[in-house]
Amino acid sequence: MLIYNIGMSEAVLGRCLKFLALTLCLGLLQACTALEVKPWQRGTLSKPEMAGTPDSIEAKMRDHVFYSKEGSSGGASAGGGGCGCN
Repeated sequence: MLIYNIGMSEAVLGRCLKFLALTLCLGLLQACTALEVKPWQRGTLSKPEMAGTPDSIEAKMRDHVFYSKEGSSGGASAGGGGCGCN
């Protein structure tokens, strides 16, 4: 095995893997703490061009076509069946 070719014992390898796993977990947790929106940033984020779907009418039309084709209802508070004749 590669472990024995480089001369590392299993104990040293185990400690190295634990250290790497701990470092990875702490790094991922630290990345989640930077998601706070400051009060002075809220004005920029509330602009229409920052919206996930900038054109709400187009998004509603896409949802209508999707639910009509799928034969489902309820996901976007749409009523009716799959035929599209609400």
